[in-house]
Amino acid sequence: MKEAEEEASTLSENPEKHTSTETGVIDADQPLKSSEIEAVATDIPETHEAKAESSAKEEDESDNEDESDSDHEDELKDYSNFSKAELVDAIKEISHSDDFRQADRILKEIKPLFDEIHDEERKVALEKFLAEGGEETDFSMKHDELTDRFEANFQLYKDRKRKHFKEQEKQKDENYKKKLEILDRLRELVDGEETITGLNVIKELQKEWKAVGQVPGNQAKTLWANYNALLDRYYDQRSILYELKELDRRKNIEAKKELCEKAEALADSNDVPFAIKTLNDLHEEYKHIGPVPKEEQEPLWQRFKAASDAVYDKRKDYLKDLKEIQEANLEKKKAIIDKIQTYLEFNSDRIKDWNAKTKEILAIQKEWENTGQVPKENAKEINKSFWSNFKQFFGNKHEFFKRLDAMREENMKKKQELVNLAEALKESTEWVKTAEKLKQLQNQWKEIGPVPEKYRESIYKQFKTACDAFFENKRAGNQESEKEFKENLKAKEDIIAQIRQLEPGDLEQLEAYEQAYSKLGFVPRNAIQKVKEHFSDAIAEFIEKSESVLSEEQLAKVKLMAQLTKIMAGPNSDRKLNQKEHGLRKKISDLQNDIITWRNNLEFFASSKTADKLKKEFDQKIEEAEKEIALLKKQLRIVRSVD
Repeated sequence: MKEAEEEASTLSENPEKHTSTETGVIDADQPLKSSEIEAVATDIPETHEAKAESSAKEEDESDNEDESDSDHEDELKDYSNFSKAELVDAIKEISHSDDFRQADRILKEIKPLFDEIHDEERKVALEKFLAEGGEETDFSMKHDELTDRFEANFQLYKDRKRKHFKEQEKQKDENYKKKLEILDRLRELVDGEETITGLNVIKELQKEWKAVGQVPGNQAKTLWANYNALLDRYYDQRSILYELKELDRRKNIEAKKELCEKAEALADSNDVPFAIKTLNDLHEEYKHIGPVPKEEQEPLWQRFKAASDAVYDKRKDYLKDLKEIQEANLEKKKAIIDKIQTYLEFNSDRIKDWNAKTKEILAIQKEWENTGQVPKENAKEINKSFWSNFKQFFGNKHEFFKRLDAMREENMKKKQELVNLAEALKESTEWVKTAEKLKQLQNQWKEIGPVPEKYRESIYKQFKTACDAFFENKRAGNQESEKEFKENLKAKEDIIAQIRQLEPGDLEQLEAYEQAYSKLGFVPRNAIQKVKEHFSDAIAEFIEKSESVLSEEQLAKVKLMAQLTKIMAGPNSDRKLNQKEHGLRKKISDLQNDIITWRNNLEFFASSKTADKLKKEFDQKIEEAEKEIALLKKQLRIVRSVD
């Protein structure tokens, strides 16, 4: 019984305090007054287990603070080169974040940068205002949209943060009220006469107490002291239930042993940050498990502490390895910066080349992002170096497109001049002279390069409409030419008939007929489309019956002529011919570039069996490409010969 009484004097839920004071021992048979409870809260000494757990808690909290403050802070972006709009996007992103700690760190970086940009804008605006004769006292700078958005998101973040912590304090007050209510119910049980059923209710109250969250800091110590004192009184007053209590403590032994095993297993984990976090959770759980028999308290704690120390030792090695990894990442990122610097000198007058380089530099960006963290003291400088080079490349690309746009604008002016000339000539009745001038304008049009995409169709339509108007007037106004048109129609129909009678493969005669056909003048308006279709059909028939006797090059040439005659027979023939010409020019240009690349590659091959074989392959590619270019140039001459 004496042992039971001594055991009952320890704490049930958390063995941190005895109910003895410096002035004496609290009577277990009398209810505690409020003043006595307060005395217990301040004067009771700690047991061995309470001291050990308190020490563990302090160590855990210290480790957690170190982890969060230094070891595992996410590396911030380098915002120093962000534009005003990018800074607005950045604050907009964090204004909705629930990670207020990280958000504060980012805000500390971007707010001074934004203020610096705003101050510079204000300075420029003030200088302009003074230069225009204004007085400084009259100056007032209106916020632009970006400033308004930045301040709105900044205020939104402050409001959300204030609301978050206000709600936390409110929740702590609610928790405080809940714990006071639990203490009242516990006090009723302690002072009541029910002992058997009261024990079950005590266990439920202990679960409720544990489930309640944090309370205001100035109330926590008193609450815990009152709670533990009431539990201690409960067990002291009911020594008859000692055996049940002893059984409960034996269960607590098993629970704490299980936590020891879990802590020991963490020493084998390779995920050190996870192991530290899990260990902190185990310490919190260990603290809330009820008391164990006195003889088991110290051995259990020493076992748990030894497992914890093993994890903390591994953490030290991890931090050392982490530093080495970060140093290795620093070297990798320096190499990436050296790689990207080679792109700063790139220049080309072709969109295709710029797009290819853009793909390469975006792949380098991906490589940069996939490289891990670097030492914190180097992070800002190396990020600034990479992103400044990255932005410089795209700045160079932007300048290229600015020049390209300027060239297209200049081409637009030139084509607009041709439109004006064509419109000035469209009402002319000097048929022969004006027709020749318009043909010259059409040839000049073809030589001028591209115009801005949004004007390409409209400017061409203006030019074509002016030219078509003249030739329509020419046909309508020149009645005397109608007889000649009919003769031309008959001559073209005769040529078509002769083409249909050609022997398979007689390409020379076909070309003679095609030249004769192209030299013939206009035909009656109502017969234009029909005779074009007949001519196209005749060429197609010749191809079909000559496929087996013509060479591949000859066949390609004839097919091109057939294609061109078909285009000429259809609507929008001029535009389609231009597209065909553009396509041939592009193929020639691409092949010429390939040849240059292959010849450059040949210079890098050393003398060896493998190199000789590769050289032979490249020579063959170059030879085949040159043949194809020659064929394409022939086709281009044919296309340009078509009116």
